[in-house]
Amino acid sequence: MAAVADSSNPDSALWHPSRRAFTAGLVLVITLVAFEAMGLGTALPTIVAELDAQRWYSWPLTIFLAASALGTVLGGRQADTRGAALPLLIALPTFAVGLVIAALAPDMTVLLLGRVVQGISGGILIVSLYVLIAQVYPERHRPAAFGALSSAWVVPALLGPLVAGLLTEHASWRWVFGGLAPLVLLGAVLLVPAVRRYGGAPETISSPRRGTVLAALGASAGVVAVNWAAQRETVPAWLLGAAGLVVLIPSLLRLFPKGTLRARPGLPGMVLARGLLAGLFFTAQAFVPLSLTVAHHYSAATAGVPLTVGSLGWTVGALWQGRQRRWRREQLVAGGFALVGLGCAGLVVALPGWGVAWLVFVCWFVAGTGMGIGISSTAVSVLDRSPEADRGFNSAALQISDMLGQAVLVGAGGVLVATLATSTDPAAGVLVLDLVLLIAAPAAAALVLRSGRAQPR
Repeated sequence: MAAVADSSNPDSALWHPSRRAFTAGLVLVITLVAFEAMGLGTALPTIVAELDAQRWYSWPLTIFLAASALGTVLGGRQADTRGAALPLLIALPTFAVGLVIAALAPDMTVLLLGRVVQGISGGILIVSLYVLIAQVYPERHRPAAFGALSSAWVVPALLGPLVAGLLTEHASWRWVFGGLAPLVLLGAVLLVPAVRRYGGAPETISSPRRGTVLAALGASAGVVAVNWAAQRETVPAWLLGAAGLVVLIPSLLRLFPKGTLRARPGLPGMVLARGLLAGLFFTAQAFVPLSLTVAHHYSAATAGVPLTVGSLGWTVGALWQGRQRRWRREQLVAGGFALVGLGCAGLVVALPGWGVAWLVFVCWFVAGTGMGIGISSTAVSVLDRSPEADRGFNSAALQISDMLGQAVLVGAGGVLVATLATSTDPAAGVLVLDLVLLIAAPAAAALVLRSGRAQPR
């Protein structure tokens, strides 16, 4: 029987003695996952060059995303039927094994195998932690818990690319993977006491959802196809992407709460909002470095600084929402969309050649703040609305919506920018894309607010 956090306990807080080890383990594990994610992009050119696998450049990222979709569903299913303890305690050492496989990889095939192991275990890990947040922390402290989770990305965002670059240049890219494995195991040790206490099977177990594993495989295949198509400007690739969507949509009908794709008010609307918010933000962000280098002649290093600034804003927003009590979660998510839209408006006047380039640093901090508020608030809202027996399924749906929102919208944005690019200005389509996103953000905010008004008081 799962232990339930007492929301009436005035001492219930992130660093209360009974939760201190779990909070520390949570922050450490997410920090390590973030370091690996931030560092891989820096090391990837060297990796593919050393393994003579330039044509596979995008696959360490794509295969991880697809495997994460599968792991997310499997982790949610196990958490709802057997509790979050077992999947989490399996996922942590398995993630470390995946890091070691990648670190020792003699060729790209073995490296991709390591990324598959990391992706599946990483998906299980995140869902299990979401379920445990609901079990470990009283309801009123969950926003602060998600704020702490987001803050774990700050140091990796600031130092991850630098550390990975130094390791790659002066030691080996293999340390980007292998150096983290022992620390992941340390995180597992910190989490064990709370996992044993809170991570048992739920008191009520929902009926097993048929076809979820098959749907997860379909979603993974769809993610691969959509990402592959987004990275290639050929008719066969686009046809493959369309086929991926054909497989993806019926899979999502099984993996999402009923009514998600129709934006039904309540929990389904929040799951959809998560994907839209992630898709809008990361689509705009994907083309910031391109515009700064092409239109304003920034160096590659300087052009990446706005991404770090956005990460800092994300943390500020996540921590701020953790202290809010008088705003409903729908209002906070709508505010997140509004700030992302404001950031896109700033890009419209900052990124073109005639624009004021320095504004990008301000506007992307604003957009990152909106993400910190909105992403954390969707997670809090979904957990608050989920029966105990469905927390794993709904947390998995939230993560899949996030991943697919990015995959589909970034891919569509890439097609638009590539279509409008010219030989003299490869970033010509970015202005049009940012205008589209600027319009979409307030429309999504209005949708979220309407969803909130439709809910019974």
